[in-house]
Amino acid sequence: MSTSKSFSTETSDRYARALFELSSESSELDQIEKNLNVFLNIYNSSPLLVSFITNPTQSNDNQSNAIEIISKELDFSKNLKNFFYLLIKKKRLFFIKKIIKNFLKLCSQKRGEVKASLVSSKNLSQEELNEISSQFSQSIGSKIKFDYSVDETLIGGVKIQLGSL
Repeated sequence: MSTSKSFSTETSDRYARALFELSSESSELDQIEKNLNVFLNIYNSSPLLVSFITNPTQSNDNQSNAIEIISKELDFSKNLKNFFYLLIKKKRLFFIKKIIKNFLKLCSQKRGEVKASLVSSKNLSQEELNEISSQFSQSIGSKIKFDYSVDETLIGGVKIQLGSL
């Protein structure tokens, strides 16, 4: 079975790895991770920002000016701001969501965390989530970080997906 990646996946992987290595070398990994989490939350909640970034007719100057404003507001490091400028110059800014997700995945892997999906039939308290996480973490020997959601169409219980399991 061959594993062929799409151009966007391969490109975003490369940019994410480059940013990860740069931020590790400059000891800014934690700060850049926090900045990108905040940026991703804003990106996901702002259709205007998504439209602006993914619009191929936007000029480099317009995108650079927007990144300048965003970087000042979110207190981006010089390396992160320059990374965004590089994406603009190379016409790759529209990959930013995939790049950020890949970067955050690399950060989680470095901490030894494993991502898993947890879907429950009812809203669980933070204490219940922590208990489930701790039980599974002990059984697989790695710290698990859940992407939690509620699906009221489930009759009862929880559905956990860890990788392909």
